[in-house]
Amino acid sequence: MAKVNPASIISESKFNRFHLALFIWSFMIILFDGYDLSVYGTVVPILMEQWHLNPVAAGTMGSYGLFGMMFGAIIFGILADRIGRKKVIMINILLFSLFTFLCGFAESVTAFSAFRFLAGLGLGGIMPNIAALVMDYAPKSMRIRLVSITLVSFAVGGALAPTFGVLLISHFGWASVFFVAGSPLLALPFLLKQLPESSSYLIRTGKKEKLFATLSKINPGLTFNQDDEIEEVKLSETKAPIVGLFKENRALSTVMFWVAFFCALLMVYGLNTWLPKLMINAGYGLNSSLTFLIALQGGAVIGILSLSQLCEKYGSKRVLIPSYIAGAIALSLLGFGGNTIVIFVLVAIAGAATTGSQVLIQAYVTAYYPAQMRSTGLGVASGIGRLGGMIGPILGGFLLTLGLQNFMNFMVFAITGIVAAIALSLIADKHSAVAVEANKHNSTEDSLVTSEVAAAIE
Repeated sequence: MAKVNPASIISESKFNRFHLALFIWSFMIILFDGYDLSVYGTVVPILMEQWHLNPVAAGTMGSYGLFGMMFGAIIFGILADRIGRKKVIMINILLFSLFTFLCGFAESVTAFSAFRFLAGLGLGGIMPNIAALVMDYAPKSMRIRLVSITLVSFAVGGALAPTFGVLLISHFGWASVFFVAGSPLLALPFLLKQLPESSSYLIRTGKKEKLFATLSKINPGLTFNQDDEIEEVKLSETKAPIVGLFKENRALSTVMFWVAFFCALLMVYGLNTWLPKLMINAGYGLNSSLTFLIALQGGAVIGILSLSQLCEKYGSKRVLIPSYIAGAIALSLLGFGGNTIVIFVLVAIAGAATTGSQVLIQAYVTAYYPAQMRSTGLGVASGIGRLGGMIGPILGGFLLTLGLQNFMNFMVFAITGIVAAIALSLIADKHSAVAVEANKHNSTEDSLVTSEVAAAIE
């Protein structure tokens, strides 16, 4: 009988076919997550015309999906710990794919809003569980890289929604882009077979056979017997309450993270919903306006890939603050129109500074808090951010009803970006978990040096 340490086997593994398959499936799932979230912004100009909606009503209808996401994140976060991540992921895919698909059959605002809310439940739970599953099985040397590339697919999916809109709507109507969202339903049987369950769940539920089968795929050179004993590293189960986020000089930084998340998601969902309509108001046709939404998501992809490397080199705060300022400037200039190529560049910069930066803020929060309260810190910040995400589409609709000049509408979103930058500037990195740990390490080394010097003098 031998002792098996799953965490060590996974951590020291080399990237192989098992990891590649997990990454590809995860990438595709998050891609449709991004598609389903952005598809409403693709059709909102048409729905406003066909269903005689004013901008506030259209914005409110778009917020029902975000309202569902807030509940979905909480419900499925708790449920995953009880029944396993794999089952929850299957449920999430079923929810967001089926009900986004059914939006294509909706004939009233009530039916459409109900379907968007139910789809939102699945959309809210899918990203955290997919990211956690990838992190659970990634080799230690490439965990951050794999998760980051997986999350890039969210912006790729967001760009596909308007792309399919340009290709399909003129020939098959607005409902066709929602029918595309049903594609993952066909993949459910394959996902059920291919996706692994998290190792922690398999250990906790005593499913040794499945655990050993998965570990054999991670490291084909290892063999296991049913008599082998699982060596589990036990972690503290004590969860820090929310009040812990305000202790040890973290109060101001915690509140500023909340402000930054609120502003960031307000911009992301506000622009994803209303950018095509704003560009139509600026004199562009529907297809041209949808290509701007493609540029917005394309900029987000480039932003995530490039800014993440800069964050690793210079620190998140030093990169994200100028990013939001650049985004605010780009949005301000958008309202004044100009050369089409310049407009595309400005939209891409706005995408990098909104969706791109929002992904990186999550990594910033994770690194800021101590290990025992990271999930609490990120969870609360994300929940407050969802409120901003719900307000974004409604705010955009309200601005359009005021009949303001187009540059004023863009200016409101630009000001939101400046507020996010100011909030990030007030975060005290010297009180982050990384800085505190580094200070302790340096203090220990200084003490050792002092002791050695004293001993040498004596």
